[in-house]
Amino acid sequence: MGIQRVRSFLQTHAPEITVTELEAPTATVIQAAEAFGVEHGQIAKSLSFRVNDQVVLVVMAGDRRLDNRKYKEFFGVKARMLAADEVEMQTGFAPGGVCPFGINPEVNIYCDESLLSYPEVLPAGGNARSGVRISPEKLASITGAKWVSLSVDVNQKLPG
Repeated sequence: MGIQRVRSFLQTHAPEITVTELEAPTATVIQAAEAFGVEHGQIAKSLSFRVNDQVVLVVMAGDRRLDNRKYKEFFGVKARMLAADEVEMQTGFAPGGVCPFGINPEVNIYCDESLLSYPEVLPAGGNARSGVRISPEKLASITGAKWVSLSVDVNQKLPG
C-alpha cells in the first residue's frame, strides 16, 4: 500500500513529518487544495516522465504547468509523460498518490523552483486521499531531489 511506503520512508528520513489521510479525495490540485484548505500553488504535484531509458519525477507548485521549451532544453528530449497504466509499475504509486517519498529508487527526482514560493507545500502521501505538509527545502533534502526551473504560471501564455 502506497501510504505505508510513504510512512516508512518518513519514519526513516524525517520522523517529525507525518502523512495526513483524509476522507475527501486529494488526487487533483483542486481537490487537494480544497481538502487541506490551502492555495492551489501549495499543492506539490508530481509529474512522471520518461526521458530516454529513465523515469523522472518533476514536483512543482500546483498553480504552475510544465514549460515544454525549458523541459527540452534541460533534458534534451521532448516531454513524454508516463501512460496512466505504467505509472504504478514505474514509480511505486498509483496515479493520484504519486509522490517523491519512497519512490522506486531508479527514479530521478527534480523539484521545480516554483515550490520555493511557499513556506509549506503538500505533495501526495502515497494515495489519492493523503498529503504531507513539508517545507520545499526539506522535501528536496530528504528525497535527494535536484532543483530545476521547468515551469510557467498556468495563466501565462507560452510562445509558439
